[in-house]
Amino acid sequence: MARDPVSDRFAKRQQQQKLADLAKRARTREELEAETELVRDAKKVEPLRADEKVGRNDPCPCGSGRKYKKCCFGKDQAGGGVLGAVRRMFGRRR
Repeated sequence: MARDPVSDRFAKRQQQQKLADLAKRARTREELEAETELVRDAKKVEPLRADEKVGRNDPCPCGSGRKYKKCCFGKDQAGGGVLGAVRRMFGRRR
């Protein structure tokens, strides 16, 4: 059975479109180097440990970057959240 010239053109067009999409997503060497430099120079943030008492205005220990009072404070008061789970595991109470 002979191939249809329309289907050949359609397949070729699809292949060209895939290659064009891949070329759009590809990053240049300069972009990759700039990204690795940003990652290398990024300030490392030490997370708060669960065994320390967290103040209301301290960063939230869940790692969201928000203040504790705006993130997990209500969850911990109800026994939920990250600190609540740690306390349930180790049997610690306030």
